[in-house]
Amino acid sequence: MKKSVLLFINLFLYILTITNAQPNLPGSRTDRQLQEKLNSIVKDFKGEVGIYVRHLKSGKTAAIQADSLFPTASMIKIPIMIGLFNKIKTGELDYHAKLVYRDSLLYPGEDILGSFKDSASISLSKIVMLMITTSDNTASLWCQYLAGTGTAINTWLETNGFQHTRVNSRTPGRQANQQLYGWGQTTPREMGELLVRIREGKAVSPDASERMHRNLTRIYWDGEALSQIPPSVQAASKQGAVNQSRSEVVLVNAPSGDYVFCVITKNQQDESWELTNEGYVLLRNVSRLLWQYFEPKSKWSPAEGMEKWN
Repeated sequence: MKKSVLLFINLFLYILTITNAQPNLPGSRTDRQLQEKLNSIVKDFKGEVGIYVRHLKSGKTAAIQADSLFPTASMIKIPIMIGLFNKIKTGELDYHAKLVYRDSLLYPGEDILGSFKDSASISLSKIVMLMITTSDNTASLWCQYLAGTGTAINTWLETNGFQHTRVNSRTPGRQANQQLYGWGQTTPREMGELLVRIREGKAVSPDASERMHRNLTRIYWDGEALSQIPPSVQAASKQGAVNQSRSEVVLVNAPSGDYVFCVITKNQQDESWELTNEGYVLLRNVSRLLWQYFEPKSKWSPAEGMEKWN
């Protein structure tokens, strides 16, 4: 192969790499030092990794495969919640309505809602709380149905500029995507910016966004990324995990300014469910790096022995 052709190929690949790392928001700029630190963290990971970071005040960003498709796992419950609130805002649903649970709604597992007796009464607000706070799958599938199935949720996403984030499960025409990505699919950048949209009061409406933001700050599953952020600091988040993928999206209300980050893996070799799972370790490492990077004066670190509570 001629040297000129090789030079062109190498230049093309370089441009692709830089383009993937560049933010697509006005005022944003790549933080080269942070980018190098993230590259170092992921270089030996046995699987594929996507990361998106943006410091909202300074506009500093860093990205690794931020625009590649990854499985959402339970992070898809954020779009489901948005779709549900969209129905509430149009008057089609009542957030405080009393609903009747049926055994036909059961998604087998350790869900709280799944332990309810048939014909038990529960308010929609509590169903949403269970979907987000404890990631209750029975509650989540019920919410997806009430939101108008995945099709209605996907329509909102597309209309609002999210071109890659989609609900796949129980959604007509999405079977092939479900085979590849499971319940939902997204990119690290889009999932991160979806959380920013809520934070800025621009998801459905300011009041709906505020309610959703409050829901996202009351998370039971706080043993990974959230464990590396001081408990006195508010953070909105959602986690996801299936055998070959671990993920988390977090928006931190840090003293020096809010920052958002999303970490997603796929095709992990480590499919264990222990605290030492390589994906879980990556989530903690990235979160710790970002806290120390954006809050260098902070002396906080997790209390010794804290890991036994996670």
